[in-house]
Amino acid sequence: QVQLVQSGGGLVQAGGSLRLSCAASGRTFSWYAMGWFRQAPGKEREFVAGISWSGGNTYYADSVKGRFTISRDNAKLTVALQMNSLKPEDTAVYYCAADSDYYSDYPTPGARWGSWGQGTQVTVSS
Repeated sequence: QVQLVQSGGGLVQAGGSLRLSCAASGRTFSWYAMGWFRQAPGKEREFVAGISWSGGNTYYADSVKGRFTISRDNAKLTVALQMNSLKPEDTAVYYCAADSDYYSDYPTPGARWGSWGQGTQVTVSS
């Protein structure tokens, strides 16, 4: 298991950009696929993006394809979510997560997401 600490987020106007970061503890960070999820008020948590342990595979929810980019730096033990062309419907609390399985090349919603960051608010005004 890894421990995850998030940073970034905040308030932005529609069409703007924000960058979320997630820092992990532990040398085993590079073993795990990583993902970002979000939860809007009154809604269930939903998958946003995932990246495989090596960074070679990425996976995005249809709602964010072409606007969001997930990346990782295994040397710095970080994963980031660059969010462009933000829309009011992107407003939510965002969470980073680590897969429970080692060396997964399938960072999909169905992966066994086991470790979670503390969450960070993203608010997009219209």
